[in-house]
Amino acid sequence: CALNLFNTRYADSAGGFSYEDSGKLLSVTSNRFIHWSTSGDMVQFVEQSLDTNLLNNAVRLHIPNCLLLPGGVSIQETLNNVIILIVTSQSVHRLVLPHPTHMYRSDLVTELQMQSIFTDIGKLNLNEPAHSYVLPFVQGTPATAPSASAAWISHQGEAVFTLASPSGGITVVTLPAHDQDGTVSILELKQSSMMQRLAGWMPTAIRGDQSISDLAISLAVHQLEDDTFIFALCQDHKLRMWSFKHQMCLLVTDMLDYMPAGRGEVKASPAQAHKLRLFFSSSIGLCLAIYLAVPKRSQFCVLQLVASENNRYSLDHISTQFTTQETLVDFVLTASDIWAVWLDNDNQTVVKYISFEHSTAGMWNQVFVQPSPEEEVHVGEDQDPREVYLDVLFSPLRFTASAIIKALQIYKRGTERYSDLSWEELKKEVTVTVENELQGSVTEYEFCQEDYRLLQVEFWSKFYACCLQYQDVLSTPLALHISPATAMVCVLKKGFVSFLLPCFAVDHLYLSSDEYLFSEEETPIAEDSNLSRDVLQLIQCLRMVSESLPEDMAYEMDKALEDLLSPEKVSEKVLEGLLANDNENVIQDILNKLQDISNPTVAINTLLRELDLEADAETESRPTGQSLRVRISLSQLYGSSVAASLICQAVCQTAMTRTLLCRDLLILQQLYLRIGDNVSGAQLLQLQQDLIPRCSSLLCSYHLLKQMSLTLSSSVPLDILNADLQHLSVLELSDSTIPTSMLNPQTVVELFYQNVARKAIMSQIFSQQDVEGSQGMLHWPQMISSVLTLLCQFLYPFDMQYAGHQCWHDTKSTSSRYQYE
Repeated sequence: CALNLFNTRYADSAGGFSYEDSGKLLSVTSNRFIHWSTSGDMVQFVEQSLDTNLLNNAVRLHIPNCLLLPGGVSIQETLNNVIILIVTSQSVHRLVLPHPTHMYRSDLVTELQMQSIFTDIGKLNLNEPAHSYVLPFVQGTPATAPSASAAWISHQGEAVFTLASPSGGITVVTLPAHDQDGTVSILELKQSSMMQRLAGWMPTAIRGDQSISDLAISLAVHQLEDDTFIFALCQDHKLRMWSFKHQMCLLVTDMLDYMPAGRGEVKASPAQAHKLRLFFSSSIGLCLAIYLAVPKRSQFCVLQLVASENNRYSLDHISTQFTTQETLVDFVLTASDIWAVWLDNDNQTVVKYISFEHSTAGMWNQVFVQPSPEEEVHVGEDQDPREVYLDVLFSPLRFTASAIIKALQIYKRGTERYSDLSWEELKKEVTVTVENELQGSVTEYEFCQEDYRLLQVEFWSKFYACCLQYQDVLSTPLALHISPATAMVCVLKKGFVSFLLPCFAVDHLYLSSDEYLFSEEETPIAEDSNLSRDVLQLIQCLRMVSESLPEDMAYEMDKALEDLLSPEKVSEKVLEGLLANDNENVIQDILNKLQDISNPTVAINTLLRELDLEADAETESRPTGQSLRVRISLSQLYGSSVAASLICQAVCQTAMTRTLLCRDLLILQQLYLRIGDNVSGAQLLQLQQDLIPRCSSLLCSYHLLKQMSLTLSSSVPLDILNADLQHLSVLELSDSTIPTSMLNPQTVVELFYQNVARKAIMSQIFSQQDVEGSQGMLHWPQMISSVLTLLCQFLYPFDMQYAGHQCWHDTKSTSSRYQYE
């Protein structure tokens, strides 16, 4: 595409595609999807699987001087192929790749690794007429480039591209089927073909030339058996529906009719940021969601397309949902919900969802996103700055390798490539780079220890700030993707993909903001309404404790857990500090709130029971009589490095949340013992002898689980590894395997999941199911919740017969034994 590059630049964009059978266990495409991102004249595709590691799974295409349109990439699958359609500012492209089912002779995947569909993409000649077409009506200027696009594969195999002309109107470019000869056809859908029905179909409004108000700012298509509907949301705030077969506009709806107020003000200015999305299912038909971007009163309208006789169509209004968020990045419509991602005023990612039919108060549901790394790193007086910064930089859940590598390149002012470095090698490279920079700045031969320490902090904080900057850039959200087959939700970001996982009920309550917590009237933790109310009041008190806890006291609690000190004694000391420094009467506010709890010990016991993972977790997989085909598929399920990483990150997040919850609950119980006046003597005795010791043990257990999730394994010499494997074989842990790649850091929990727990978990989940009879459907929220629960139970380091310290020492020595790094 050797044309002029526009001075303008489209926004970066992203998207995703899930295979039709990605929700079926007995399929080569189970849990498999493709995501892409565009920037300028580059587009990058990545194919990922949660079951198997895919080889050659990423490709970056550079289309010189042709800018990728936002939303200008779409993917469809046919029986034999996966077809990628690309729209740029001056051209359209088609890539025809083999379908995974045709790359393998069997649906059974027995290898730990398999080839991606992108493996042989280098053999394609992208300049052949069958793969690309330069748009003749684009004259190399922004004024003639399309502003929006949509594309699909027709039932005849043709590639059809719908382009919004900047002067108004829609142009349709059709490429012949990739395996057939033919010529490219270009069709313009004009407003003069507008048909309105008064008495039978007849033209009544001929508008003549296109108008700039007709410019489509968002396009979507829906295929029928013998036609395709093209939906265009235009600058004049109107939604138009075109029939591709009849080349006429069948429906025009003014979206401002669905606004409750202020229509005149909005109508006066052209629409710029409205968005359109479709959802179709055989049970509910075709639904449309239109986002109307209006300052301070944006809204989502959900409409249903209704057909009647003689090709007459109308739209039924289903729901309108309002939002106060300003900068919408993307949204997705499902059968029951609207999912959306925004950037807030602080440029932080906000993800929410709402049921568009059953939301009574119009309250959006929160999604708790992983917080950004701390802006500053606290270095204690007795700590080595280099070690502290390295621990933060290379701790899981904080920085991606891409951000560290980019910062390293900038810091060294060079163009070295570090993509082949292992995690440990990258850590050494960072250490050497920063230390060399520090040494190069030293002009004096003698330094006192304190001056040198301050210099260390200065240079390490400078490198850390550089990493923060690039981590923020890579964390910029570009799109949402929801798999129709598995209901898996992903946030596609500039540098990586974030997977959304269901939040357990107790974690949800603790993490919810006050606005959401106050709106709750019941909780799944307790069936009784009075107990539910008590639990909610208790959670609010825990939140108040957490907000009143100074940073130094929180650090003191954490340090005590590290040093295996008694959590009960340390919590007493922390409470004394809170009481002594309660200048704003926070403790009195907490005590007032505690008065609203009618039965505190029952509420506390309910929370502890919900937090206790002690269960009949079976580490031995039971023979279930499943066929060989099913057993092979189960042996691969959620076995890829991507799945292991995200599952174990979820374990870590759960452990971190519950560690804080147990800490706050322990302090609150100490407050009851000290001052509580709405508890009886028997209840105080229950607190002392039962509830506080249980809470203390839970706190220790979750802290250990968190540490295991954050502890990177270390490489083991081969002679020691072989000896360990011999011991493991004597113990009959036959499914242990040697880690094959050290390019990605692995935590102790990941190794345990991959080598010990995963197969037992899958066997337990499917032990009572007829997998072949039920088609083995994989519903992501349900499956991942079960996997996380069982994995946490397998890892749970507490035994009721041991006291807290005994449990700690035994488990800690065990965790240090598994240094598989």
